[in-house]
Amino acid sequence: MNALPVWLDALLALLVVVGAAFALIGSWGLAILSGFLKRLHGPTKATTLGVGCVLIASALWFSVAKGAPSLHELLITLFLFLTAPVSAHLLIQAALKLGASVRPPPPPD
Repeated sequence: MNALPVWLDALLALLVVVGAAFALIGSWGLAILSGFLKRLHGPTKATTLGVGCVLIASALWFSVAKGAPSLHELLITLFLFLTAPVSAHLLIQAALKLGASVRPPPPPD
């Protein structure tokens, strides 16, 4: 197996570290934040970006290692970025229809 160039190795390491940080922040937000609507932001925003960064790093590494583009990771990333906002929207709509207590209070005048 060929060694990667230093710049590509640094880019892949940066993508993995940034992705892990986003995933950790999103998971922390899911565990710490109060209320359903606030907790939904963690997995749909930060964790999606974290997993996306890790998948892009994986796609780059496998593309360089095999010498051909790796489409599996790109398809997974596309699927993730399309389904996470849609599922979050559906969860919010269902929660608002089931209980009015989930709705945040109106801003003060």
